[in-house]
Amino acid sequence: MPDIRLQRRDLLVAPLLAALIPVMARASILDPAETILTLPADIPWKLRPDYPNDSVTSARLFGSRSGSGVYFELIKWFPGYMSAPHTYVTDRLCVVVSGTWWVNSGADFDPDHCVPVPPGTFVHRVAHTPHYGRRSGERPRAGGDRHLRHRTGGHAVYRAGQTGLA
Repeated sequence: MPDIRLQRRDLLVAPLLAALIPVMARASILDPAETILTLPADIPWKLRPDYPNDSVTSARLFGSRSGSGVYFELIKWFPGYMSAPHTYVTDRLCVVVSGTWWVNSGADFDPDHCVPVPPGTFVHRVAHTPHYGRRSGERPRAGGDRHLRHRTGGHAVYRAGQTGLA
């Protein structure tokens, strides 16, 4: 029969030894080649060349929209701009970071039926399906905004996707 006192002693000593291990070990220094950080102030925002000034900026953080494989970018839309219905060849995965994004789907452009998407919401845009959106602010309306049908709108979203898929 095993000695019960030995087992109890081992149980009492084990946590003390475990507590000493971090003191004896040294933490490794972060290797920037293995863990790549981009602080908010260093995010490379650029105006989109295919959009008007003060409408859309983006920041490529990983991969490429035009290449194959996974990519990750930030999109920031300015107030007063809204996209016309459009489609994508591949699915688009979005997360609203801040503000409210007003979205709708369908080829019929009906801003009055856009629904609000609050921060933290995941949005899956299905490939080959028409959709549109606008950044936070007042509820979208069909009249009164001459840019409504021509400009891209919405709010900052993280958008990750996989390009090169049919």
